[in-house]
Amino acid sequence: MADFDILVIGAGSGGLAAAKQAASLGARVAIAESRTLGGTCVNRGCVPKKLLVNAAEFIHQQQVAASLQWVNPTGLLDWQRLQTAIAEHLQGIRQSQQESLQAANVHIVRGTARLLDAHQVEVAGQTLTAQHIVIAVGGAPTVPDMPGADCALTSPEMFQLSNRPNHLAIVGGGYIGVEFAHIFALLGTQVTLIDTDQQVLSGFDPVLREAAQAGLTRLGVEFIAEMTGKEIECQGEQYRLSLSGSDQSSQTVTTDAVLLAVGRSPKLSPLNLEAAGVKVEDGKIVVDDYGQTSQPSIYAVGDCVGRLPLTPVAIAEGQAVAQTICQQVTRMDYRWIPSAVFGMPPVATVGWSEPEAREQLGDDAVETVSQTFTPLKYSLMTDSPASVIKWVFNRQTQQVVGVHLAGDQAPEIIQGLLPALKQGINRQELAKIVAIHPTSAEELFSISPR
Repeated sequence: MADFDILVIGAGSGGLAAAKQAASLGARVAIAESRTLGGTCVNRGCVPKKLLVNAAEFIHQQQVAASLQWVNPTGLLDWQRLQTAIAEHLQGIRQSQQESLQAANVHIVRGTARLLDAHQVEVAGQTLTAQHIVIAVGGAPTVPDMPGADCALTSPEMFQLSNRPNHLAIVGGGYIGVEFAHIFALLGTQVTLIDTDQQVLSGFDPVLREAAQAGLTRLGVEFIAEMTGKEIECQGEQYRLSLSGSDQSSQTVTTDAVLLAVGRSPKLSPLNLEAAGVKVEDGKIVVDDYGQTSQPSIYAVGDCVGRLPLTPVAIAEGQAVAQTICQQVTRMDYRWIPSAVFGMPPVATVGWSEPEAREQLGDDAVETVSQTFTPLKYSLMTDSPASVIKWVFNRQTQQVVGVHLAGDQAPEIIQGLLPALKQGINRQELAKIVAIHPTSAEELFSISPR
């Protein structure tokens, strides 16, 4: 008899969800983790980054208050105190997660897991057996192969800085690079952002890319387009970042710190996947629609399978796999999954972008409606950030196929649309909604029927 019904490798969002769900369905469950509980999201990603976003937004609120003619003494940022407060909050989350695993009778094994075969895993010198194995090891920042890359920071180190840099260069204009650019610009750091594209946030709808780019410009972020890092040289306490473009052009940036934000890759090297017959392609574990790998007894969820690198997706995948193993076959639905970039303004998206819709439906079958407005909150500011709403419709059915927001509270607003979107709401139904005034969300429903 196996030691466990299910052994989960990795105690990040996906692994924790799978373990708890399986335990609630009566399975004997163990979870192996070599680092702190919670994975990237809790310890080195979403949670500490959002806390930094909140801190930066308080500074922005001071500017808003000044525009409302408040007597507004400028507060000074205590970087060390902020870092301590964040660390204490994260420790509280980890403690809560450990207690919830213990309450669910999930056995916690500390150490790096290594597969021996389809049912045996070696962890910290002991061999554990399980009828099923769930791999949820997540990902890690991708470090480009260039001279001096070891001198640079990646996203986890951004939460461990002893001091706020006066000048920060960021290589990569994806959501990680854009969020850190906004955070540190608001905190008073001079920021230079470098990307291989003409605008940030490649893959997002064009209206959101424009809004994010404008927000960076408003904060004084220097943007260097169509270039990437070539070499980093350490010069005392400063760094010389050499850049190169596809047209053979070159440029250098001298800075106090360099952040490499060029993507993330699955952490597969310690797993010994070959011994268990688990197929890997392009550095990612191959799974079917139900999270099952090429080895029937082994499943994988989250960033290591490379579908959608989002915490809620990893959680949902973990729960679905646990259901499939313990109760009934459950398939994940990826159609209406929202995402957001917490910049200034924040942007949020769900469904297809306009280019994606045209690819899926054809140019003649796509209709878009966009509007720009100034939220009441910013109406007294001389340089007020505009909010943007863009609907993407199927021209024939008038059903919504994508929604894209940029502006105050965009991530919070867009989530309320999800049940209606999943039910196929159309333009005529949207126009009948009676909203709350005065709010930014009411602008969603100011659309006229076709």
